[in-house]
This record gives sequence, structure tokens and C-alpha cells, in this order.
Amino acid sequence: MTATTELEHAFTALQPLLRSLAYRMLGSFSDADDAVQETWLSASRADVSDVRNLDAWLTTVAGRVCLMMLRSRRTRDAVSLDAELGATDGIRVPDAAIVSDASLHSSPDAAAAASESVGLAMLIVLQALKPDERLAFVLHDTFALPFDDIAQILEVTPASARQLASRARAKVRTAPAPDPDRRRQRAAVDAFFAAARDGDFDALLKVLHPQVMLRSDGGELRASATAIIRGPRAIASQAMMFTSFSPYRKDAWINGAAGVAIVGPHGPISVMAFTVVDSVIVEIQVLADPERLAALLPGDLLGDR
Repeated sequence: MTATTELEHAFTALQPLLRSLAYRMLGSFSDADDAVQETWLSASRADVSDVRNLDAWLTTVAGRVCLMMLRSRRTRDAVSLDAELGATDGIRVPDAAIVSDASLHSSPDAAAAASESVGLAMLIVLQALKPDERLAFVLHDTFALPFDDIAQILEVTPASARQLASRARAKVRTAPAPDPDRRRQRAAVDAFFAAARDGDFDALLKVLHPQVMLRSDGGELRASATAIIRGPRAIASQAMMFTSFSPYRKDAWINGAAGVAIVGPHGPISVMAFTVVDSVIVEIQVLADPERLAALLPGDLLGDR
């Protein structure tokens, strides 16, 4: 087998992992696909005859490509965590892996994808890290790449790469981890919508954490829907304003966590992902960008309008 053929086989086998890496780095499926394609273009032009571990080498190539893409982005993706969480504009909810409730229970592939997805709350924290911190954390903590290799990508010492990952890790710990029991997650989401439908403000407050946050991204076409809302009373008041959407609610799983898709007669309205911890909702991520919704929602959620 020639070096080129071996590289092709290695890349094909590793492609799902490389896309997963790029998605964690970039928060966008289209950008992740671009990064994987650029990884192949870069790798195919290189001399790999002396490369002993093609998987590790391809992972470093993909990491370098993602880093270049991150560094080329505007300030929006390079702000500090505190600044991002306090922003009222420039909010971006990452692309979501959306699976209908029916598919989760009937398709082993859908169930596996939902289980392996990184939560939106985690992705938002990753999105707020500096590019070098994000790369060091993702490559080391998620993909087990040695700091020596990461240091070469970042053009720093291994000690500096280790420090970058450590700083990122401290920030990532602030992301709430969803309850592993899907039934408890779904029960909390059902209780939220039942209380909103019934106009029961007190019941809404009971299912919301005292420090709950809602982050909404309407994109360019629905800029008025872009906001951050904090606190149970503010979020409960907002929820009771949208009871008219209840007939259009479809249960879904968003990056492995309980959520809903709101699909009206004229198309998708929003996707809501809930982070549930100890049976209360601690975060709500709302994607209301019609362009992205049309691309991300699976057919069984878009149909039957």
C-alpha cells in the first residue's frame, strides 16, 4: 500500500472524528465541513512517507485548520466569557444536532448521535474561549492529543499549551451538565410548557432555577428575537406570552438534551434546548434564525405542517 493510499484510508476512517473536533471548535456544521475538507486538501499535499501515526497527524492538521478559521473570525467569537454572557447583541447559539422524539426511540443511530453530542451549554462556553484556549482544551481533554503536539500547532511551549488548557478547563466547568436521566429532563420540560399553557406563574417559577438564563438567537432575519434573559420571573413572564405556540410544539432532543421544535403552518419558528439539573431548568437556548432552522431541522419535524 502506498503512502497516499494509506493516507486516504486513514482520512476516510477518521473523518467522523475530525468533523466532531471541528464542530466543537467552530460551533457550526457548515464550518466544520469546510474545515474537514481543508484538512484533506492540506494533508493530500503533504509528504506523509515518514508519518508514523496518521490519525494523530491528521488530528493536528485539522486542529491547525480550525485554529486558523477561529483566528480569522470577527471579535464576536474572540470575546471573553464574561463579556459574552453579558452581551445583548452578537449572541450566537451554536448549530444544534436535532433529533425528533420519535427518531430517538426508533432509530439506534439517532439514539447514539444524541448520546454522543456535546451539549449546547458546553458549546457556548467553548465558543466564548479564546481560540488558543479552545484548541488546547478540545485537542487534549476531548481527543487526548499530547501537549507536545498541541504546542507545535500553537507555536508555544508544551508548558504554555498545558496552561491554556487548564484555563479553558476552569471556564468549561461553569457549564451545567444535564441530568443523565432523559425522563427527568423531559418531565421538567413538560412541566414548563404545561404551566405556561395553563397560565400558572407559580408553577413556572418552581421548575426554573433561581439563576436560570435564557439565550435566544434570531439571526439577521429575526434580530428582535436575539436576547439574553436572566432570572425565573423574567423568563416565566416571557413564557406566558408565547402560549399560542403550544399547538405547534414537537418534542425533540437537542444535542442530546430535552427540547422542543416549534413548527408553525408556514415553517419553523424556533428550537428550544433545555439544560435540566436536579429536575429544574438552569438554561434555555433558543434558536430562532429561520435560515439555520430550515437547514438543521430533520424532515420528520419539518413535515406535517
